[in-house]
Amino acid sequence: MTKLRIAYSIVFGVLLILFVGFMFLPPIQEETPPVVEATESISASVDSSEIVPKPTTSVEIQAPDNPHLQSVINSYHDFMQQAIARGIAPGAAVAIVYDTSIIFLKGFGLKQSGTADSIDVHTVFRLGSVSKCFASVLAGALVSDQLINWDDPILKYYPQFQLNSPEHTGKVTIRHVLSHTTGLPYHAYTNMVEERLSLDTLLASLKNVKLFGEPGQIYSYQNVGYSLIEKVIENATHQTFERALTENVFKPLGMYSSSASYLAIMNHDNVAQPHHFARKQWMPVPISDTYYNVSPAGGVNASIADMALWLRALLQQDETLMADTTLNEIFTPQVKAISKNRNFNRWKRPRSSYYALGWRVINFQNDQLLYHGGYVNGYRSEVAIDQKNKIAICVLTNSPGNLADLSIPEFFKRYSQKADSIQFWQNQHNPVFVKHTSPASAISHQ
Repeated sequence: MTKLRIAYSIVFGVLLILFVGFMFLPPIQEETPPVVEATESISASVDSSEIVPKPTTSVEIQAPDNPHLQSVINSYHDFMQQAIARGIAPGAAVAIVYDTSIIFLKGFGLKQSGTADSIDVHTVFRLGSVSKCFASVLAGALVSDQLINWDDPILKYYPQFQLNSPEHTGKVTIRHVLSHTTGLPYHAYTNMVEERLSLDTLLASLKNVKLFGEPGQIYSYQNVGYSLIEKVIENATHQTFERALTENVFKPLGMYSSSASYLAIMNHDNVAQPHHFARKQWMPVPISDTYYNVSPAGGVNASIADMALWLRALLQQDETLMADTTLNEIFTPQVKAISKNRNFNRWKRPRSSYYALGWRVINFQNDQLLYHGGYVNGYRSEVAIDQKNKIAICVLTNSPGNLADLSIPEFFKRYSQKADSIQFWQNQHNPVFVKHTSPASAISHQ
């Protein structure tokens, strides 16, 4: 009996110890989440009415009163619609700006062949080399704000910059970078861009390239060399290139679908899928992350609604972006550069062509276009501004091929056929009165 009592006492003691220990131990819980996750859970608990939605690009379309201009729009609309119906491209989007108004804005065809998902004015495309136009406009905004100057040496903002010759390195300026006149050979290291090497690695490799001209003398198109402007902008603004572009261009103009990164386009819910032509049909291909490592040269994404706002700002020299004198300098020819788009001959034969700062300048008889085209990853983009006639157009397609190639010449061919009638009607209905500010000189009757 004594042994039994002892056993009961031991069991009771163990149970008592376990009970007391259980009462004073902290409650068992899962691993403490990181601060970011905690923050997300807090924001998720906020009433949905308090969450500010991402702004949507807002565009007002104003159909032209001028019947001759409307006739041009109607003809071009039919051209685009028929091209899509014939399968020349799976999809496209067009913006046309006249003076201070967006007079045409429309999506055509499909985001992805084989589906019923139509392109609308907010559908995002990759712009390819039209990104270069955005980089130069951003640089112009910083020049206007006196943060940089066109003729500042690159070394001032990017001390790590090295070319084959130290003397040559010291001479290269922002102007040389944006006009493709650094002295680097044509498309230096573009193959390495497609291997997804970082921009720092690409720029560090430039010191190994044999140079073939003094800065400012010879035009030689670049993607890696052009992206030196990213380092300049980051140093001058203390922001990433994408953030500086957003704060100085996209936000001021209300371009809320625009971005400059692979992550941004992949997270967008309204994107045109790129295509290649294979087996006698358009085949969708994945969106690639190539050329986002050289964002100023080929990494901008935008919808046609955004492009309409951008073109309008450039056409009316909107000081929201920069002083008009700075914009004029962007469009000033810097070096002779042959344009390879032979489709302009369908409209007029180019007489001369130049490269300005991020833009081509193409001269025809009695006409001049500020122009750039782009191609990347199965996307094509075309943009042109006619300053004399105050009209601009952008065409985005989710495939390469004839539609993109013909889009600008076909529009201006139609416009030229009606240009005199358009101008006559404008003069009749919107006369421009000239105010004389100085008195007439005295007339002698001697």
